[in-house]
Amino acid sequence: MSDPSPTTPGPEPFRVSDADLDDLASTLAKTMAEVRQHGVILDRLGSEPESVASQPTDEAPEAEAADGKKADGPASVFILALGGEAYAVELAALSDWVNYLFLPVYGREISTSRPWCARWHEHPEAVARLHALWLAWQQFTDTEAGLSGPSTWHRDHLDQTLVHLRAPDGPFAACTTSANRPNHRVLATPAPEQSGVAA
Repeated sequence: MSDPSPTTPGPEPFRVSDADLDDLASTLAKTMAEVRQHGVILDRLGSEPESVASQPTDEAPEAEAADGKKADGPASVFILALGGEAYAVELAALSDWVNYLFLPVYGREISTSRPWCARWHEHPEAVARLHALWLAWQQFTDTEAGLSGPSTWHRDHLDQTLVHLRAPDGPFAACTTSANRPNHRVLATPAPEQSGVAA
C-alpha cells in the first residue's frame, strides 16, 4: 500500500552568482591559510616540552611561587629571542603567513624603489619586521580586537613595516629589483665596537 501523505518538494539548490565566486574563492583561500597557520601553531605547542611547573615536586610552596614566573611561558615571543628548533618552527609558521597571505595581498610590484628578496628569511631585519607584523596581525584580526582591529593593524603596523622593509635603502637594497633578474645579497652591518685596552 502506498503512503497517502503528500510529498514535500526538496529545498532549491543554493546558487552562487558568478560575481560572488571571486569573493568566495578569496575568503576560502584566506581561511585555508589561517587553518594552515593554526595547524603549525598546534604542532609547535604539541612539540614543546612539558613545563617544569606542571611536574609534581616536593619543594616548598615558596620555591614554586618563585619558579611560577619562569614557567608561565617563554620570556619573549619575538622570533629573534628564540633559538634552535623553536626558531625554526616559528620561522616555518611565519613563512606560511608571508607566502599565503601577506605576499598575495600586499606584495606589490618589485622595483628599485620597492625592492624585495625571495630569500627574505636570510635577512635578519626582514625576519624581525615581518614577525612583529605577523604577531600584530594575529592580535588585531582576532574578534576581541573589535571591528576597527584590521584598520588599526593596517595604519599602525602594516604601513610602517612596508615603508621600512621595502625602502630603497632597506634590508633588500642589494637584492631583487627586477623579477626577470633575481639577485640576493645580505648587506654588511656595522661591526660591534671592541671594548678593551689596545696594547
